[in-house]
Amino acid sequence: MSTHLRSQQWFGRTGKDGFIYRAWMKNQGIPDEEFRGKPVIGICNTWSELTPCNAHFRELAESVKRGVIAAGGFPVEFPVMSLGETLMKPTAMLYRNLASMDVEESIRANPVDGVVLLCGCDKTTPSLVMGACSVNLPTIVVSGGPMLIGRYEGRDIGTSDIWRFADAVRSGAMSQEQLTVAEACMCRSRGHCAVMGTASTMACMVESLGLTLPTNAAIPAADSRRKVLAQYSGGRIVDMVREDLTLSKILTREAFENAIRVNAAIGGSTNFVIHLLAIARRIGIDLSIEDFHEQSAGIPLLVNLQPSGQYFMEDFYYAGGLPVVVQALSDRLHPGTRTANGQTLLENCASAVCHRPDVIATLESPFKSETGLAILRGNLCADGAVIKPSAASPRLMQHTGKAVVFENIEDYHARVDDPSLDVDETSVMVLKNVGPVGYPGMPEVGNMGIPRKLLERGVTDMVRISDGRMSGTGFGTVVLHAAPEAAIGGTLALVQAGDLIRLDVSARRLELLVDEAELERRRAAWQPSHPVADRGYVSLFQQHVQQAHLGADLDFLHGSSGSEVLRDSH
Repeated sequence: MSTHLRSQQWFGRTGKDGFIYRAWMKNQGIPDEEFRGKPVIGICNTWSELTPCNAHFRELAESVKRGVIAAGGFPVEFPVMSLGETLMKPTAMLYRNLASMDVEESIRANPVDGVVLLCGCDKTTPSLVMGACSVNLPTIVVSGGPMLIGRYEGRDIGTSDIWRFADAVRSGAMSQEQLTVAEACMCRSRGHCAVMGTASTMACMVESLGLTLPTNAAIPAADSRRKVLAQYSGGRIVDMVREDLTLSKILTREAFENAIRVNAAIGGSTNFVIHLLAIARRIGIDLSIEDFHEQSAGIPLLVNLQPSGQYFMEDFYYAGGLPVVVQALSDRLHPGTRTANGQTLLENCASAVCHRPDVIATLESPFKSETGLAILRGNLCADGAVIKPSAASPRLMQHTGKAVVFENIEDYHARVDDPSLDVDETSVMVLKNVGPVGYPGMPEVGNMGIPRKLLERGVTDMVRISDGRMSGTGFGTVVLHAAPEAAIGGTLALVQAGDLIRLDVSARRLELLVDEAELERRRAAWQPSHPVADRGYVSLFQQHVQQAHLGADLDFLHGSSGSEVLRDSH
């Protein structure tokens, strides 16, 4: 066994090289036998006090270590760049690809045979999985879990309520003092957002892909079973190394298709699209934006969670969690996809029981008939755009209105509440230059707030279009990820105030109703106006980031470099 361990290229050597590798581990008080001949398991930790969702990961890592040691492995914990959605500016998405590079190089460069990825806040999951895919060692994911349900003035609240509270403050229905009280009432435990936002969607994604042990997705961070699962995961990764169960053996085309179908049924975040595309391109799976429509077609929304429904991730777990959803979809999933525990996805979920049919519905009687995701095409998004019908207003699924145009995020903030703004409830709000290149980094600003004068009249939703993203906790009739983006001259850049725009979700169309001759005239006169970085990572990002329909990864990061270290320094 030991001759096949990658770590023995370091610790199994004789002479000067072996001396150096072992001696500097011994200065931590570690004797030879702890790392000689044992699988060395790297615990990739995104703990940071600047990533509050992941602030309990030191404790979670200790549970993983216990599992590794009990199974006969040797755990080594290492940090990587942590992406805190709530604090990072200008947007955590700008740094997803950078964090993935940190993960990839940290794994490849060090003497580890298998990896446990500790993921929580939104971008930590895709960035860690992307980086690990480019190395392709045996890998298992442990998510941090959602926070407990918030309680405010006798009712349950979660992150999706932030948007409602913000509109209420702007319209005068809620005071700033009440908003401050609500802050403490919402975030009352460790963990990521309590709704089916991006963090929870990513946790469901990795479970449906087969990268975790069953039930990983929904166990609350504060529930002791989260630590139990972490310990079991530590034990399992040691066996995965012995079985040589690498990521490429789990992440097949069929696994990606299963994940898309499950995401439709749970009403997952639109960010699922951009992250899964990036992961697929790292592991070498040919996945396109059209696959998200084709694979989710006909799958209704089964899970009644905010922002598409009523309940929270804590309710979801106690109702039976993701295994119940997988079991409900069993006839529509590929049955043979292998998972981290060696069994298939369907085998893992065969005995799942639904304890709350008001939280998890059935295919025969779904929570909503609308699918959780739709891909749009048209002259306004030649390379595609995304909308979440399950969180939108049915009356706006077919709509034609005049464009109210904001050239960038600063323009939006300056004018959205101007009483003289030419806007009514039939208007279509358009926000430009918030895509991957244009912002840069593609922030979560697509669900623009409704103009104050319309809020005061009781308007709660409008069609909104941008080349940016939306928080997974957000909702509304919001078209996102329009590609090509405005900053590189996509048709979105040519939209002018008063232009008619037609949205038809049933036909999967998004059209700017301006004749081609006029568009060509505008295109000839167009000049880019987005900020351009002249140094560092941001400059690298703007030069190499690809468009949303390709996953917004850097063009030189596609594929894998494997686990081999090409040069030896000693």
